Amino acid sequence: MTRLEHLAALLGEAPPELRPGHVWLVGAGPGDPSKLTLEALAGLAQAELLVHDELVDPRILALAPEGAERLFMGKRGGRPSAKQADIIAELVAAARAGRRVVRLKGGDPYVFGRGGEEALALAGAGIPCRVVPGLTAGLAGLAAAGIPATLRGVSQAVTLATAHAAEGAPDALDWAALARFGQPIVLYMAMRRLEAVVESLLSGGLPGETPAAVVRAATTPDQAVLEATLATLSGAVRAAGMEGPAVVVVGGIVSARKVLGNYGF
Repeated sequence: MTRLEHLAALLGEAPPELRPGHVWLVGAGPGDPSKLTLEALAGLAQAELLVHDELVDPRILALAPEGAERLFMGKRGGRPSAKQADIIAELVAAARAGRRVVRLKGGDPYVFGRGGEEALALAGAGIPCRVVPGLTAGLAGLAAAGIPATLRGVSQAVTLATAHAAEGAPDALDWAALARFGQPIVLYMAMRRLEAVVESLLSGGLPGETPAAVVRAATTPDQAVLEATLATLSGAVRAAGMEGPAVVVVGGIVSARKVLGNYGF
């Protein structure tokens, strides 16, 4: 049985077809290959060109056909990275050449993955595009660490935010407003600016004793979780030498980890 035949057996129907000249924006999930969706697997099984980010497990890349070209065009803060314009140009050129293209991103393409920008650019170029959602690290990472993203009696909302401003743009987030909101905050791309973000939240009135945690490399064998309070978070991260990729969560939901820490996935 081929991969596509296996998928057809699971789905009860033929998987969606990745056609020549089409691009699929595929979410690879938080890290662990078992968190891929069946639709993502269908795209990978048909890819002729796989344009992938850095934070994609090699086992996921191996799911593409042996003859498929794998092109790394990752972006990492503070390191040499592919320019977004170059990534879009590559996708457009490959599609116009009639190739079956998968643009593979960690997490979900539309959650701080610049998938929206790429989809708009492809639409503007007349390139057919399909978006395949994935588990975003800001939610799946919390679950893996035993932290419920929402918890009745503790929170009525959860904010997903990035600490990384757009290229050439000032930091537009009103951290004081988030502090006043008083609901859990999940931060992407926050490790390089963690001290400044923590200070802004404290200055905005969020109590220093608010529970906080960092979940590094969520769902992978390298997963590590650091718990602290908002006031002690920056120092604890420095002392542990913890670096990204990681998500940071601030709020009362972190306290549930004391009971649920052994119930991650």
